[in-house]
Amino acid sequence: MKPTLLVLAAGMGSRYGGVKQIDAVGVHGETLLDFGVYDAKNAGYGKVVFIIRKDIEKDFRERLFDRIARNMDAEYVFQSMDSLLTAQQVKESEGRKKPWGTIHALLCAKDVVKEPFTVINADDYYGRSAYVTLGEYLSKLKPEDTTHAMVGFVLENTMSKSGSVSRGICQVKDGNLVSMVEHTKIEYAEGGKIVSHFGDEDIMLTGKEPVSMNFFGFTPKAFEDFSIYWENFIKDNIREPKKECLLPNGASEIVTSGRGSIKVFTSQDRWFGMTYPEDKPLVMAEIKAKLDSGYYPEKLWEK
Repeated sequence: MKPTLLVLAAGMGSRYGGVKQIDAVGVHGETLLDFGVYDAKNAGYGKVVFIIRKDIEKDFRERLFDRIARNMDAEYVFQSMDSLLTAQQVKESEGRKKPWGTIHALLCAKDVVKEPFTVINADDYYGRSAYVTLGEYLSKLKPEDTTHAMVGFVLENTMSKSGSVSRGICQVKDGNLVSMVEHTKIEYAEGGKIVSHFGDEDIMLTGKEPVSMNFFGFTPKAFEDFSIYWENFIKDNIREPKKECLLPNGASEIVTSGRGSIKVFTSQDRWFGMTYPEDKPLVMAEIKAKLDSGYYPEKLWEK
């Protein structure tokens, strides 16, 4: 069974200052997503599903989707503030501006994804090997299996010099995830050291920690677990304007609850992405270097 690529592309881009999901970084106007989808297609993925906001649909189609859809089976679904909420919950959360988070986004696609799937962020570059590794693993699973997987990255290979980043720090034993906690403000400190501002505590990190970059591989069975996690989250946080239901925390609960396992593959590739405006020229330089080396063809898509 060919796995599906599920792309989280409904973020607001508050730190970036624009719709980074469809910002051009390639020589022919390609977005960072073009390169990720290209890698996934060549790694054997059969379909790509994008999760987007309704307000970016027109630009999304013109600047990315129509091109992708000419070269690969593709569709998209919408995430809105009201998605998955009851009328009473909509009323109770009135005035909220911040999206509900990555688990909320993922659940918006549960009716169209029926095969094992890989989740990625739209604004991250993961490297070709990650798609190959998870693609091969997922292609052997059945939809009802509970043996999920992820590709983790080394923290120091995922930092941004432009500002703080959010990373799920993983505890791994015998190649399997034990637990994972989202640290939402990790940055360089004086002397090049890495610090996480975690609640009221500053935690010094080595940079060698395995971290989640939201590159997960799940079977459709995980939607059941994420639905439970979401229902508990919304019950406790419906009136909290800034709390988010985050995928690393929900994935960790699959493991800690005993409802499934997550095998951890570790990539040594250097991640890069579009978190801040200052990141764009760096990303463009990285992509150009890969084009110049022949890692990617000068033109990705034939159509």
